[in-house]
Amino acid sequence: MSRFTAVILAAGMGTRMKSEIPKVLHKVCGRELCRWVIRAAKEAGAETTAAVIGHKAELVRQTLGDECSFAVQSEQLGTGHAVMQAESFIKAAAGGHVVILNGDTPLITADTIQKAIAAHESSGNKATVITAELDDATGYGRIVRDSSGGVVKIVEHKDATEQERAIKEINSGMYVFSADSLIYALGKLTPNNAQGEYYLTDTIEILLSNGDKVGAYIIDDNDEIRGINDRIQLAEAEAIMRDRIRRIHMKNGVTIPNPQSVYIEADVEIGADTVIYDGAMIMAGSKVGRNCTISGASQLSKAVIGDNVDINNSVIKESTVNSSTTVGPFAYIRPNCVVGENVKVGDFVELKNSNIGNNTKISHLTYVGDSDVGENVNFGCGTVTVNYDGSKKYRCTIGDNAFIGCNTNLVAPVTVKEGAYTAAGSTITDEVPENSLAIARARQVNKTDWHRK
Repeated sequence: MSRFTAVILAAGMGTRMKSEIPKVLHKVCGRELCRWVIRAAKEAGAETTAAVIGHKAELVRQTLGDECSFAVQSEQLGTGHAVMQAESFIKAAAGGHVVILNGDTPLITADTIQKAIAAHESSGNKATVITAELDDATGYGRIVRDSSGGVVKIVEHKDATEQERAIKEINSGMYVFSADSLIYALGKLTPNNAQGEYYLTDTIEILLSNGDKVGAYIIDDNDEIRGINDRIQLAEAEAIMRDRIRRIHMKNGVTIPNPQSVYIEADVEIGADTVIYDGAMIMAGSKVGRNCTISGASQLSKAVIGDNVDINNSVIKESTVNSSTTVGPFAYIRPNCVVGENVKVGDFVELKNSNIGNNTKISHLTYVGDSDVGENVNFGCGTVTVNYDGSKKYRCTIGDNAFIGCNTNLVAPVTVKEGAYTAAGSTITDEVPENSLAIARARQVNKTDWHRK
């Protein structure tokens, strides 16, 4: 695998997005457009990856963090000018290759980048244009070749003759250059056009005029060159990427009976023999074990799920659910929970910032927040851990083998020790000793004939 420097053009405003967010920071399947391109470049073997940023540069820099290096294009003076801003990275690549990519083409793959570099090297080119063949090439720059297949020029649609407009091979705006040749060509660029901009396409003409060989590599999948200019194209790219992601998981042994109904973001791990049914959403950062079932409108966000877990119509955020546990229907596990093995988190149960021991049952209509719960605990219907006094939050501790009667309020901070019971309808404010029964409710009084009187 050849090593190279990647320069990613990510400075544009993206006005057609009609957004306060820079275009390259809009997301496809949970990952920023530019980050998809950066990852593809790195996977293809990029030694250095530099993003040329401009519009809201600091926000782009903060969002991408240490994902790549940066160069800044303060004025938007064309694609050639953008590449000039990365001159220090290009000079550092002297003797090697530079690949120019676009920050708004998230569907480009590492495989295509590698193949383009291989074609560049095998043909002895100084520059190689990454191209595609389209049935309708309207609006794209056409690739004009000579009889031996070499590139003669790139002609923009508006400047093309009828014969040139009949050409189906178009310029993707992505290139492989020999670094030394790119440095030479950039030094010759001028803004001699109506817009007063420096065009990267002019480097091709400069190299051809210098007698250098320029070629083109036609990609296998035209979707890879799709640029994102508006929300419609963003949705189209999302649909393609979703399909790619689902196919990867299915090839790895995940069953998805109705793929179009399932949403899975990038950076998700799913074990073999897991089944994902209609309506499920699995967000970036989630990990799902083997032989799980995820059904209904379940949502997992940065959730870690063990093996043999059944999740039905439930939401799990930034929490861990261990093996052989059932969740739902209609459960909500909020951040910072660790749920043990063989636990039942039933219908209309909400957990928050809590640890739940193995074999515990929280079957229905219960809130457990800011609590440490032992093993083999049973929660009756309607239990509430009362963790908030209006200004501070406190924790409950419930020992192994405790039994919490239905409609119990545990007013934190409070401890129910191992083997203890609480009677139904109790409001527990003091520690319950081991193997004890706590009753905290008024004795029943019947008022005879009260209604008639």
